[in-house]
Amino acid sequence: MSLYPSLEDMKVDKMAQAQVQYRQHVANTVTSGSVPGQQPSGLYPSLDEYMGLSLTPETIAQNMPVVAQSPQTVAVPSSGGVLAPVSGQTNVGIARAEIKQGIREVVVCKDGNGKIGMRVQAVSKGIFVAFVLSGSPAAMGGLRFGDQLLQINGSNVAGWSRDKAMSILKKADEQRITFAVRDRPFERTITLQKDSAGYVGFVFKNGKITAIAKETSAARNGLLIDHALLEVNGQNVIGLKDKEVSKILADSPRTVTITIMPNFVYDHMMKSMSSSLVKKSMDHSIPDV
Repeated sequence: MSLYPSLEDMKVDKMAQAQVQYRQHVANTVTSGSVPGQQPSGLYPSLDEYMGLSLTPETIAQNMPVVAQSPQTVAVPSSGGVLAPVSGQTNVGIARAEIKQGIREVVVCKDGNGKIGMRVQAVSKGIFVAFVLSGSPAAMGGLRFGDQLLQINGSNVAGWSRDKAMSILKKADEQRITFAVRDRPFERTITLQKDSAGYVGFVFKNGKITAIAKETSAARNGLLIDHALLEVNGQNVIGLKDKEVSKILADSPRTVTITIMPNFVYDHMMKSMSSSLVKKSMDHSIPDV
């Protein structure tokens, strides 16, 4: 079974397969002599008119080679994996935003002031990263907002309070602190495609999604209101002004991957967090792939 980053990817792939199959059918008919002189023709409107997307010949050739080849080419049925005829198989934004399964180990040390550069919050008997200071050891170690800490220096943290976790971190050795981390379990990513006007179809205020426009990529891909906008193409946008986030969205390529979290979880994680600290010091660096 194939998977797709967005509904547009799935629809375009299905349409492309149907076009190839139709062309092959007509080509076979011509070869057999049943319809002399008939040439293969398109079954569907051109791809650049489909769902408001502007797909250049270069995009089609790069991501849908079976369509770009001759009409006699037979489509090979996909056997699984992720297909991205619109987004592209090597989309950097999707890779940066990906929420990985499994557990990873993160090792950091403290800075010259004895700080890690991270604050945590207790949620449902777990400990989660609620703030990462820009340029801090935590940021350089790859910790992100929403990461769940499972262990600190080998000690299981399930059931700990926020205060206990912060106390343990303050007392930890400055040279080496080891975390077992689960990647952002409360979050999910949604890949959207800009229309010909450059819009993906949602409205946000104070970093929270408030409206979804009909017949847009946001609506087609199941984006919901009452969710906080956390990342755009893997870049943390928490604490940024709405106009700054809008600029990041506007400057993004056609395919945009956003990371979201339900408001009630986000509000709990940000409880007691200084808004000025988040706005001035939250890590907004672009993660490495």
